[in-house]
Amino acid sequence: MNETIFCPKCGSVMIPKKSDKKTYLVCPSCGYTDKKNKAVLEESKESKKEEISIIDEKETAQAALPKVEIECPRCHNKEAYFWTVQTRASDEAETRFYRCTKCNHTWREYS
Repeated sequence: MNETIFCPKCGSVMIPKKSDKKTYLVCPSCGYTDKKNKAVLEESKESKKEEISIIDEKETAQAALPKVEIECPRCHNKEAYFWTVQTRASDEAETRFYRCTKCNHTWREYS
């Protein structure tokens, strides 16, 4: 069980420091060294971590958006993702944004 040890002079958390093949507790704030403390200091080894695959956030977020049939003003594709954002006062309508599924052109429409 790890026990937190505080510096008796300034109250900061003391950290372990190796010196002369022994481990002492040292205060990073005031430099106090406690060589008498017989606290158990555990060494932990890092275990090999699982490999994490990286997901393209833009593609993942875009794939989660709903699609609607609307013509892209740039490439004339007939399908786009859409989302809404409250860009003006709360008593006014939301702004609807579209992103073409083919060319990724983004445009907006005010309701």
